[in-house]
Amino acid sequence: MIDRLRAIEASAPPSDGVVCFARLYREVTEDVAADLTRAGFADAPFLEALDVRFAGLFFSALDSYGQDPTQTPSAWVPLFAQRGRRGIAPLQFALAGMNAHINRDLPVALTTTCRELGLDLREGSREHADFERVDSLLARVETRIKSSYLTGWLAWLDRLVHRLDRIDDVAAMWDVDRARDAAWTNAQALWALDAEPPLAAEYLLALDRMVGLAGRGLLIPADSWLLKLGRALSR
Repeated sequence: MIDRLRAIEASAPPSDGVVCFARLYREVTEDVAADLTRAGFADAPFLEALDVRFAGLFFSALDSYGQDPTQTPSAWVPLFAQRGRRGIAPLQFALAGMNAHINRDLPVALTTTCRELGLDLREGSREHADFERVDSLLARVETRIKSSYLTGWLAWLDRLVHRLDRIDDVAAMWDVDRARDAAWTNAQALWALDAEPPLAAEYLLALDRMVGLAGRGLLIPADSWLLKLGRALSR
């Protein structure tokens, strides 16, 4: 998984939207993995299987978009379609990817993993306890890495070029704890609909479209001073 993320990072310029997300995803994965080795979990095989399934959904969506965009989950389309668009800050790209991956992919990965391992997707289980323990690790790591997009001279230059309040608004829109809590709830809904495949498919389709709508909101270009000046001079 890490190798594939590094390959994606090397496949395009650092400003590319998918590269921005892949870099954040890799750094979060590496840091959380280091923490996991130091902490005891009740069901480590569950977390390992979930991690593989989860990452596979991103890779599958990216491959799908390259072959046939119409078959790509709607949640991912905003990021893939606008990956080279100017005026969108790296943080916006990174969070749009997190939005698609956690809000759409994580419920699917949870239900698939639990079925494969013969587990019951319910609150109070040891798997749910492990999932929540990862939340605290992930939130800390994600906050640190997200702040790296907002500090330092490169971030200062980015915030000079892009509208400052827009970047802060985007950062405030995203909370990994709430997103993962919602993902578990949506996974339980899909689990409960297992006996009604058409209804489960409709539920996932509606979720996919809603997440895609949120992704488009996260990727509204952060207006630049140069664009403002250009518009003023063209009047």
